[in-house]
Amino acid sequence: MNIRFKSLFLLLSLLSVTFYYGCEERHETRFEEGEKYVVLMHPTVANVRIWTYLTSNDILPVDPSMNVLGVYSENTSYNFTRTADFIEEEGLGHVKLMGLDGPSDPDNLFTENEYSGTFREIFEGAAGIIFFGGADIPPSLYGSELNLLTSISTPHRHYIELSFLYHLIGGYQDEEFTPLLEEDPEMPVLGLCLGMQTINVAAGGTMIQDIPTEVYGAQTVEDVLRLDPDNQHRDYTTIHQSDHELGAYPFHRIMIEEGTHLSAIMGEDTYPPYIRTSHHQAVDETGKGLYVSAWSMDGKVVEGIEHEIYPNVIGVQFHPESITIFDEERKFAYRPGEEATMSYMELYPGEKGENFHRNFWIHFAGLLDR
Repeated sequence: MNIRFKSLFLLLSLLSVTFYYGCEERHETRFEEGEKYVVLMHPTVANVRIWTYLTSNDILPVDPSMNVLGVYSENTSYNFTRTADFIEEEGLGHVKLMGLDGPSDPDNLFTENEYSGTFREIFEGAAGIIFFGGADIPPSLYGSELNLLTSISTPHRHYIELSFLYHLIGGYQDEEFTPLLEEDPEMPVLGLCLGMQTINVAAGGTMIQDIPTEVYGAQTVEDVLRLDPDNQHRDYTTIHQSDHELGAYPFHRIMIEEGTHLSAIMGEDTYPPYIRTSHHQAVDETGKGLYVSAWSMDGKVVEGIEHEIYPNVIGVQFHPESITIFDEERKFAYRPGEEATMSYMELYPGEKGENFHRNFWIHFAGLLDR
């Protein structure tokens, strides 16, 4: 028996949704009327593990057992049965999954479509929504041709996330469209790396498809490695040579604009924080209602965006969610030939990065607790 459900009815006095994978029924879940949940888009095992780690270690100080709904595309190569197995094995009864098989028409994303009702029902039960990192967005969805260095592997995931975000915040595609956030303007919506890019494209913005070649004129890995480390937005060292002791992602500093969420997170610190980075694309023209909240140190690459109308829509181009940032037992080398002797927090303690990363999640927890 293979059942695909398309909507979640949280306004009923008692909601019952049955989840199936292939031909095997996994479990039945019930949400009481009025209960809220955090939505995790693209809930891979890694992303559910990240949420569990942050909440169970009080890095993200919310109730670790609060309801979580993972929403995903059924048409990607990732097998979400793995996530269902992980949830069962770890006893995460508060985490549920919801698979969608559309929208599937790329020409029908930025408008009312067959999933508009589903997006509304998810929105109405959500305390907040997180969009995680991933592969490049198809440039045809923001009116550009495909760069030779752009890598697209999960278009259907992009269709769901772009259309959902458009329904949440609107965009230049239709100035008359009424976004869902008009009904709850302070709902927190967080985009991490690809998530930030998706916020921008959903709002009608465009992308730089490859930072080294388009921003810095670099044509080779060696060209990138000769750049200032603050201008290296992706790990090119391990491409250049095989050294498995090296940190998987580089860190670089960012400049933060005053009066933003990120400046509030900085508090009294004045040192530009080192953030963990892994991307080769960047926001070019910002979408409707969006403004830049952080830049690379040379002011050429957007590192954060926020929304003028919906104040808790936040996108960051970096990875504050990375477990290895907070795990002081995990040691890395940071230059070829070095021994793996330091954790990320030992390398960037206090105002160099640790304060910022911990305060980031404290701040987000405050947005969830409205």
